[in-house]
Amino acid sequence: MIIFQTPRLDIRNFKSADKAYFVELVTKLEIIEPVPQSPMPAKQIEEKFAKAINPQGTILDNETSIWAICEKGREEVIGLCALLTNDENDRELGYRFRVEYWGKGHGTEIARGLIDFSFQDLKLEKITADVDIRNIASAKILSKFLKPVREFFNEKDNCIDRRYELYK
Repeated sequence: MIIFQTPRLDIRNFKSADKAYFVELVTKLEIIEPVPQSPMPAKQIEEKFAKAINPQGTILDNETSIWAICEKGREEVIGLCALLTNDENDRELGYRFRVEYWGKGHGTEIARGLIDFSFQDLKLEKITADVDIRNIASAKILSKFLKPVREFFNEKDNCIDRRYELYK
């Protein structure tokens, strides 16, 4: 099921056949280190993937919703995006791509798409994003659309995060 689209991308629910792509996106060091995140244990991968392929309730009912990103007209998963809930109970956008899709403008396109979807379809009044300040590529993307509001030590990920936000 298509959740939303951008000019080049389809954002849809994950399917059982997408598991290898999902595993790559949550375990490959080159992809997860900039987040920063450690590789997920197998049990946690299974639980997250089960929720991604079989979401319960509405998007706004869930603290986290994760979707597959595909180029239009193709089934291959090139990345994932998410609508999360941060520590202040605000909705937060998230995304990551397989390495071979970096540097092609997909990050900018999905950030814009998530913002539009959040405001137009979900009727949110505010969207946020947190990024490790060392993740220069994502910080650059987020700065195009959202305003940086503060930096803080993220104890869970052991890094300095910058929080961005945008009001409708």
